[in-house]
Amino acid sequence: MPNHLVWVTLDSCRYDSFIAAATPNMSRLGETKRRYSYASWTSPSHFVMLMGLLPHSSPPHVFASDVYKDEYTKWVDRLGIQGLSFKTFVPYLWFPKVLQDHGYRTCARVSMPVLNPFTPLNRNFDDYRLMQNHFDFRGIVDSVQLTGSQPHFFFLNVGETHYPYMLDPKSLPHVSGVHGVLKRLDDSGEATDEFFSLDQMERLRLQQIRCVEYVDSLMGELMAKMPANTHFIVTADHGELFGEDGYFGHGPIMHPKVFEVPFLEGRITA
Repeated sequence: MPNHLVWVTLDSCRYDSFIAAATPNMSRLGETKRRYSYASWTSPSHFVMLMGLLPHSSPPHVFASDVYKDEYTKWVDRLGIQGLSFKTFVPYLWFPKVLQDHGYRTCARVSMPVLNPFTPLNRNFDDYRLMQNHFDFRGIVDSVQLTGSQPHFFFLNVGETHYPYMLDPKSLPHVSGVHGVLKRLDDSGEATDEFFSLDQMERLRLQQIRCVEYVDSLMGELMAKMPANTHFIVTADHGELFGEDGYFGHGPIMHPKVFEVPFLEGRITA
């Protein structure tokens, strides 16, 4: 039978925040590598990942088409399904569709409202849920259950590493809209939000590191729920800016720290 797959995406988690954190559970999967997101914002990045393309390593002196072909071929080893290739994914180019065609039950738990079930990302998932609270990795772990004998794919978008990083928003300068992502519907266009000070930026950076450690504390429980040979992937959809060159956050920002993300994968055998 093909391997179960658990794919955890730490929303907004930049690479250096991850490696600064103590992660004894996630580190069991292997070495953490620096990779690069295809996009700087949650929605487009998740769309690309659900095409079956993981954050890339930016290899020099190669054709982009060869990189894509190699990435799709790697799913053979991860899933134990022979014959997977770029042609397998065409014409849909949709990872959940490929898995369903190979007998998988496909399940998603997402924390960010921009990934809600009314978006096209819901396609070919048997069970797709938006968590009521975007700081609810505890609830995500509790909801992950194997049912029946078929292989399972769990796609988990984790919000604890996203602004406001488990802090009380009232303790921070106001950022308009849904978690500081979307402006108010009645916004007149006037810039009224106060920007963060450098001290606050550093506080937020350190808090993101603590959030990674909190998530890791629950990862052990998630791993224990899965049988041997389950393949785990841990990565991020994009990074975050904490004052570098005058920037905060992510999205319409062209900066290396927005694209640098952690990546590790492996199987837990015991």
